[in-house]
Amino acid sequence: DFIPKCRTCRRQAREQSGEADHHEGMSSDDELTPMERDEFQKSKDNVLEDSRKVFEDVHADFCDIRKILLKFQEWKEKFPDSYCDAYISFCLPKLLNPLIRVQLISWNPLEQNLTELEEMPWFRAIEEFSDVENVSES
Repeated sequence: DFIPKCRTCRRQAREQSGEADHHEGMSSDDELTPMERDEFQKSKDNVLEDSRKVFEDVHADFCDIRKILLKFQEWKEKFPDSYCDAYISFCLPKLLNPLIRVQLISWNPLEQNLTELEEMPWFRAIEEFSDVENVSES
C-alpha cells in the first residue's frame, strides 16, 4: 500500500514540474542520478581500459582465438590419435573462455547498435573450426 502512494506522489510531482523525461512503466526508483551515471561510466571505462591490458604481455599466437584453433587443427591433422585421446572438444571451451570473456566485456545486448554474437570474429573462428572438424569426422 505504501509503494503505490509513493508512485502516485512522484507522478504528481513530475506532472507539476512538467518533467517530460519520464517513461511510463519505468520505475523512478531505477533511474540513476547524473552523479551515479557519471560514476558508473567512469567505472565502466576503467574496466574496459584494464581489459585491454590483460593480454598485452602474451605472445600473439596465444591470445588470438583463430591462431589457437589453427594450432589445434594442425595437431588434429598431424597426430589424430593423441588429439582424440586428449578430449580436445571438452577442453576448448575452458581454454577459450577467458579470451571470449575479454572480448564480451563491452558487449551489451540491450544497445541499439548491437553486434550480433554470430558476427563477432571469435564466434566465426569457432564456427569455422567446428565446420572443419565436422567435415573431417564425417
